[in-house]
Amino acid sequence: MHSIKLGAPVPKLDSWGTVADLGSTILEGEITAQGHVHFGTPTSPLSAGYFACSKGKFDMEYPFHEHATVLEGEVTLRNRNTGESMRYKAGDSWFIEKGTPISWEIHTDRFAKHYFAVV
Repeated sequence: MHSIKLGAPVPKLDSWGTVADLGSTILEGEITAQGHVHFGTPTSPLSAGYFACSKGKFDMEYPFHEHATVLEGEVTLRNRNTGESMRYKAGDSWFIEKGTPISWEIHTDRFAKHYFAVV
């Protein structure tokens, strides 16, 4: 069992470089990324783990289906196909389908989420 409790500290994460190193296009800021995969690997059909990044704006096309819950910070996600935009804070969750183009705006110095991804 892997417990994820709202308000609990996010575990120590490894440096993953920048969000550009993960396939995103940085629009504003020098957005560093950190993470830890605790189920599967980044290329497994199923994976789960933590992702965190610093403040800024970036675009990405989702390479997997993802359910995520915000643990720390605030972010606005905008679907570039539909224009739908939603702001999320700690305790909020989303589901995004693979292939969806999303613009991220991280409002806080640090943003962290727990995710479950399906390729």
